[in-house]
Amino acid sequence: MNPLEINLIICAGACVGVWLLSILTGDTSWVDRIWSIIPFMYLWVFACSAHLHSITLNLMAVVATMWGARLTFNFARKGGYSGMEDYRWEVLRQSMSKTQFQLFNIFFITIYQNILLLLITLPAWTVFQHHQGSWANTTSSPTVSVWVYVIAVLFVLCTLGEMIADQQQWNFHKTKHAQLEAGQTPTANFLTTGLFRYSRHPNYFFEIAQWWLLFFIAVVAVGSLWQWTVLGAVLLSLLFEGSTRFTEKISRSKYPEYAGYQASTSAVIPWFNKRRSASAGS
Repeated sequence: MNPLEINLIICAGACVGVWLLSILTGDTSWVDRIWSIIPFMYLWVFACSAHLHSITLNLMAVVATMWGARLTFNFARKGGYSGMEDYRWEVLRQSMSKTQFQLFNIFFITIYQNILLLLITLPAWTVFQHHQGSWANTTSSPTVSVWVYVIAVLFVLCTLGEMIADQQQWNFHKTKHAQLEAGQTPTANFLTTGLFRYSRHPNYFFEIAQWWLLFFIAVVAVGSLWQWTVLGAVLLSLLFEGSTRFTEKISRSKYPEYAGYQASTSAVIPWFNKRRSASAGS
């Protein structure tokens, strides 16, 4: 059985598992709880299927494991593994009939997102197929371009960027919660400093960039840009685009001043604050 077939079985099992758990518990955030874990599992299946003889596949699995460790830690400290459902699903649940929401749960939350988590790792399948003959009859590793290492380092730097954004957000919400607990008016309702001064969602930017970088590792490894496995990075980008719109719609309904933040600050790609740029040019 080849690694793609193994991962397809894992993906199918994950779909069934998270759907059943969502029905049994009434909590539709089970996909969120495996989001940081299952992608690097897929990548290790590819690496191990090459008997760990492919430096490129090993690197892909290692950097994705670092990504997963960072995301798992941040999700855990926010209570993600203690039964906390994504607040956006409750908003949707209230706007749909029970049948509509269950269909959304099956086809988008469960099936689509699990398939997406497999798709973003499939550049490793490209590498596996291209270099398969290199490790089939020898213990030597295929030649690795220096650009594979460069891109892997960029992936790690994106992970560090996410860690910084996570910590800034954590510190902000901790301070805001403490102010509310003390009966005080929060200094700010949402974070606009640090990395959030240049992007409303810097964590989204780094997340999207990482999976594009994983795709480009495969591009360099096989020497061709035209790979169908770009589909995962494209669909992930579109998912975050939709998530940004939906999340910010909720934020605007809670905080009218959020519209001003939207007008002055880039949504995802970090860029200069428009108000600061305007004042600098005046």
